[in-house]
Amino acid sequence: MNLPSLLLQVCCAPDATVAYERLREDYDVTFWWYNPNIHPLAEYEKRLASLIELARIWSVPLIIEKYDPERFFRSVRGLENEPEGGKRCTLCFEMHLTFARERSEKWGFEFVTTTLTTSPHKDADLINSLGKKIFENSKVQFLPENFKKKDGFLRSVELSKKFKLYRQNYCGCIFSLIPRYRR
Repeated sequence: MNLPSLLLQVCCAPDATVAYERLREDYDVTFWWYNPNIHPLAEYEKRLASLIELARIWSVPLIIEKYDPERFFRSVRGLENEPEGGKRCTLCFEMHLTFARERSEKWGFEFVTTTLTTSPHKDADLINSLGKKIFENSKVQFLPENFKKKDGFLRSVELSKKFKLYRQNYCGCIFSLIPRYRR
């Protein structure tokens, strides 16, 4: 039986665990690593290494985009002092989903979704409404999900421990990290 193809935009390996568990029965999932928002480079590399390991463990195809932090900085210019969850985050989500549309159309995927909705710190309704809007006239369908529901975040913590995956303590955006250093 051929399952429909799905490009899963992955923000980190821990969030990918629960998303993949829930999607793998109904979709042929490919992990897609595109995260120009993650800083510093050492943090980006730790998260990518963890995803590479998860993809190896589960034998999931993985597409890795070139690291392009300038794209993120251009996208959020002027919003550096916004609080986490504010306008800067909305623009970051839009950046991820817009590029997901471009890539998924180019590569011929049938569906796209994102692991961003696993985090209890991310607004799944906002992410899903942006996805629906961005994919509105696309031949690729955006799959609205809320992976944190049904204890999804807790499950991601369990699976991260089981597979010894690196778990970060911030979203990756340098601007959300700065206030932590100030405290």
